[in-house]
Amino acid sequence: MIRALALILSCQLAGEVGARFLSLPVPGPVLGMALLWGLMVLLPRVAEAVMPVGEGILRHLSLLFVPAGVGVVGHLDRLGPQALALGAAILISTALAIAAGALAFTLVARLTGSRDA
Repeated sequence: MIRALALILSCQLAGEVGARFLSLPVPGPVLGMALLWGLMVLLPRVAEAVMPVGEGILRHLSLLFVPAGVGVVGHLDRLGPQALALGAAILISTALAIAAGALAFTLVARLTGSRDA
């Protein structure tokens, strides 16, 4: 478990270093995720080792949102005057994201000839 977690964090670190060193407009964690994906494709044993750790992280994903929630509560005085605009932005972006996901699913289903769409 520790080796798999170290591998995940090493890929993230490599992505961060690569993004900063090469001045890429892509976030480091995205590069690290691509690196990890590449490793898992090339070496299936890496995927087997990382899977239990990844599932454990996903099971407790809600814990990762606690710092963000504390940050929001800590700055409520600054957010108060912008509450209406923030609420509208959150609702509209959520609706657009759901619509984009539904459209993408429908398009892929049509392209693949699925009968369920």
